[in-house]
Amino acid sequence: MKKTTLLKGICIAFFSSLFLSNASWAGEAVQISPNLQPDPLVVNGTSGGKQESNCGKIAEQPSQVIKITKALPYLRLTVESGGKPTLLIDGPGGRFCVLADSYSGGKPEISGFWQEGNYTLYVGELSQGQYSYRLSISQQKPNKTAK
Repeated sequence: MKKTTLLKGICIAFFSSLFLSNASWAGEAVQISPNLQPDPLVVNGTSGGKQESNCGKIAEQPSQVIKITKALPYLRLTVESGGKPTLLIDGPGGRFCVLADSYSGGKPEISGFWQEGNYTLYVGELSQGQYSYRLSISQQKPNKTAK
């Protein structure tokens, strides 16, 4: 009798923790407004997933959700990771896949005007596996030196 009760308690605790971890994993939207502090705002996570997309393999849940509270004349998102990361953005202006290029130092990066609204971000992966990533969100223009 005690073993059955203990086993039921363990099962309830286990499944409750799975449910709660998924709820907190999706998380709340990060609010981005003019005069972002700290700048850059850095978010860490794991790239890739099991779901195939036109932007590499992505997770079923978004990597991050951001809410732009007021239109921003300039915002830059940059992903740093091992492997071959991508950045899939689904927002008010449509759906965009950002790939690494030589201008951004081999990292997926997008910058420019961002309209007010909610943006769902997926950090995807073109290579096999999943990697830790660092997503940097900044309102500062990069210091690019002429080559």
